[in-house]
Amino acid sequence: MSDTAEATSERNARKVREGIVTSNKMDRTAVVTVTERVRHPKYNKTLQQDKKLYVHDEANDLNVGDRVRVMETRPLSKLKRWRVVEVLERAR
Repeated sequence: MSDTAEATSERNARKVREGIVTSNKMDRTAVVTVTERVRHPKYNKTLQQDKKLYVHDEANDLNVGDRVRVMETRPLSKLKRWRVVEVLERAR
């Protein structure tokens, strides 16, 4: 095998995000809100930007308020492209 074939067969690193569960009303799906601090391109002010990620929760054990780490995965449904890696902190 050539060097280029070996390099392309290796998988890219997957995105990992941390966020807070905002909804768990669906079956085996949770909505995780990830807050990101970004700089405004023109005014250089730091802004908070929220993104909602639909996360696969196989065991249905996530509750609203849990802090979780999620990882990008293949498309599991129309909107679901993330899965739970670990629960960092349970809601009180």
